[in-house]
Amino acid sequence: MRAVRIGTRGSKLALYQAYHIADLLKNTGLESEIVIIDTKGDQILDVSIAKIGSKGVFTEELEDQLSSGKIDIAVHSAKDMQSSLPEGFEIIAFTEREKVNDIILSHSADIDYKDSSKPLLLGTSSTRRVATLKHYYPHIKTVEVRGNLQTRIAKMESGVCDALLLAYAGAHRMEYDHLIRHELSLDEFTPAVGQGSIAVEAADTLDKEIREKIILACHHEETGYRLNAERSYLRVLEGGCSIPVFALAEVEGDDVQLKGGIVSLDGQERIIHHVSGPKKEADRLGRELADAVLNSGGDRILREIKAEIKK
Repeated sequence: MRAVRIGTRGSKLALYQAYHIADLLKNTGLESEIVIIDTKGDQILDVSIAKIGSKGVFTEELEDQLSSGKIDIAVHSAKDMQSSLPEGFEIIAFTEREKVNDIILSHSADIDYKDSSKPLLLGTSSTRRVATLKHYYPHIKTVEVRGNLQTRIAKMESGVCDALLLAYAGAHRMEYDHLIRHELSLDEFTPAVGQGSIAVEAADTLDKEIREKIILACHHEETGYRLNAERSYLRVLEGGCSIPVFALAEVEGDDVQLKGGIVSLDGQERIIHHVSGPKKEADRLGRELADAVLNSGGDRILREIKAEIKK
């Protein structure tokens, strides 16, 4: 059997994730090769994700290569995946999930984000994180910082900000644990859908035998149930990178516990609900959560956010 061609973005974190998939494949006897592909999200760093369009900003070029057959699978951070994939594509595996928390990373050891008497400037490119800060910690200022993790750290070192607000998974995978100053509460900073897992995407034309071997090697069943619930919620809200929605599912025995919501851009309103049910019904639970959020004011907040983004 020929080597599986793995498409990936070229950042250090993306390559780490691609080589992690390659290692999983090797464990089941599949050889692979890495193919680096530049995406729109990597090329345009001086404009916010919301302005350049959140749908497929990190995935479109990889999907082009999947369609052409130049790669067999594409590897992404699961949180970067749009809620509905174009026809002919599917996520065939989610890797075991890393710790899902947001973190504050800095060279300064005395960062205290709860002390309103001390000015603090955090770098982030996430509307969810900015809106959450405005809700819980309105004294904190933020600045847009985009690019790969090393670029963001360099910007912090140059004085653009005091610290970075990031996902634990990326900082940990890049071995920056020594710079993590705070691991943030999941109740306050409920993560983005999919945060902490790696998604393996394929075209529906992929050879069935190769597909089954990749799934066997890479897919983590519990994570799959969790992300199916979260992504079902996101699909109803049509939330992309520019919409501050959040969700987190946990598996307890045969059940899924799912919480999620939305926060207004100014942080004034934050809606959150909880649902639970059999893990086999993860997709339905996501829709149930979405209905609860939308029916308690989330639909209005969503309309206001989309109108604001279009300005």
